[in-house]
This record gives sequence, structure tokens and C-alpha cells, in this order.
Amino acid sequence: MSFSIRSYKGKSPQVGANVYVDESAVLVGDIELAEDASIWPLVAGRGDVNFIKIGKRSNVQDGSVLHVTRTSASNPSGHPLIIGDDVTVGHKAMLHGCTIGNRVLVGMGAIVMDGVIIEDDVMLGGGSLVPPNKVLQSGCLYVGSPAKQARPLTEAEKVFLKQSADNYVRLKNEYLHGTR
Repeated sequence: MSFSIRSYKGKSPQVGANVYVDESAVLVGDIELAEDASIWPLVAGRGDVNFIKIGKRSNVQDGSVLHVTRTSASNPSGHPLIIGDDVTVGHKAMLHGCTIGNRVLVGMGAIVMDGVIIEDDVMLGGGSLVPPNKVLQSGCLYVGSPAKQARPLTEAEKVFLKQSADNYVRLKNEYLHGTR
């Protein structure tokens, strides 16, 4: 792997087994990528003033920005960026100091701000803006700016959440093994 990896204040990204990170991605500081995660072209992740954790089989697609919120007197823990397992983060999404559960789809161009919690089994529509400290409840589709609950997910959509992550695991394996 020849992606740009940089340490910051003695902390360097930690990469789990069978992880794919595109050579054009830049990862800095306190970042942990769990097994089978994938980071695609032009992703920028900065774990400099807090940490970033990306779960198993999750993928962050082209041009996305991952960042965190520093600690302060009013917010002693700051806001790390935590992405659960089987999460698909669409192209050009911006995730800042938020927590994303398992089996979540973050649509292309979505912005998720500080302190947001996205529970398990959620779809966030492309271009949506989730304002600070909002909670997106499990099992629903959210769309808009600001994001609002549109409806419950169908059973087919719930199945698709895991399937989307599985598709990216297969694709990153092709990239890792040179079978593009």
C-alpha cells in the first residue's frame, strides 16, 4: 500500500487486516481502520485533534472528508468520528465529529456535523445536511437540508444496507489482488 499516511503528535493511522486504502487518499494522526474496510480515491481523513475509528467492512468513497472536533472547556471529550460496521459512505460526503452506527448508508454529498448520532440501519439521502447534535433514529430514511425523517425503511432497503457494504468488500478485494 502506498497511500499517504502521516503521523501527528506521535500517533499514526492503524490499518487492520485486508484493508484497502487508495494511493491518493491521505490519512493523518489517530485513525483506526478495522478489518476489510476500504478508503477510496481522494479521501482526506484527519485524526489530529481527536480520533477516527472506521468499523469492519465499511467503505468511504471518493472525495469524502473525515474530521473531528477538539476538546474544549465546554466539550471535554470533543467529538471523535466513529463509523460502525457495514457502513457505506457515498462520494464527497463530509463527516465531522459524528457517530454512525452499523449498516448505514450516507448518500453522496451528505454533510453530517458535530455531535450527530446516526443509529443502526439508517439511510441518509444524497445532499442531506444533518445539523449538530441531531439523532437519526434506527430503521428510517432521512433526506433534506436540514435532514428530516421521510419514512421507515422497507425490508428490501434494510437488506440493501448490508449488501452495499458486501459489494464494496468484494470490490476492494479485487483492487488488493490486482483483478480490477
